[in-house]
Amino acid sequence: MEFVFLAAAAFLAGMIDAVAGGGGLVQIPALFSTYPNMSPATLIGTTKVASLAGTSNAALRYARSVRIYWGATAPAMIAAFALSMAGAWTLTKIPAEPLRKALPFVLLVLLAYTVAKKDLGAAHAPTLSGGRERAAALLAGAAIGFYDGVFGPGTGSFLMIVFVRVFGYDFLHASASAKVVNLATNLAALLLLAAKGHVWWQLGLVMAVANVAGSQVGSKLALRHGSRFVRKAFIAVVSALIVKTAYDAFLK
Repeated sequence: MEFVFLAAAAFLAGMIDAVAGGGGLVQIPALFSTYPNMSPATLIGTTKVASLAGTSNAALRYARSVRIYWGATAPAMIAAFALSMAGAWTLTKIPAEPLRKALPFVLLVLLAYTVAKKDLGAAHAPTLSGGRERAAALLAGAAIGFYDGVFGPGTGSFLMIVFVRVFGYDFLHASASAKVVNLATNLAALLLLAAKGHVWWQLGLVMAVANVAGSQVGSKLALRHGSRFVRKAFIAVVSALIVKTAYDAFLK
């Protein structure tokens, strides 16, 4: 029964992640509540199996239908891969409690900014190029990659808002680039945690199949309905994440 419950959570997480990011806030609490006595590193490592499968599927679907702007996406991907591996190593050494308590406040700022800027992400108008674009992408990829390796929930949402706000993408193109970068962070963290024996493969593979199924549904919805739909989904997901992360950090 535990595997059935976690497969359902992985399906929902894959669907949410494909549209607006934040699926980790479904998968990770589900795993922690089902297996409270298991090592946090092993639980995070197991979610990476499912997340890698889902983000791979979503990235592939987006790449077939939406242009990926590699000038920003590629440097962010490289930096995110390296720093996510460093973050995953850090996870095996220190608790993630301080990040868990800070997360709802960071998300609240992100939500307030998105709601206040009504035209944010409505039009695709890249604002950076050349060295400035690469430098910004490397910095953003490194910071968010490290966070994803250490903890992870909300990574897709953070990547989306960076591509919208910093690089001037609309929400649909931002979602596509976010999936590619998130693919790198998930792969790096999984490689590190698997090498240290922190993956429960049987459960991870069951969740991976369910996550891919959810990702298929979510990416299809995003591609069909465009940036306006993705923006609304983004606001809804981040609002839910604020409530969930605040409850987990301060009331549980």
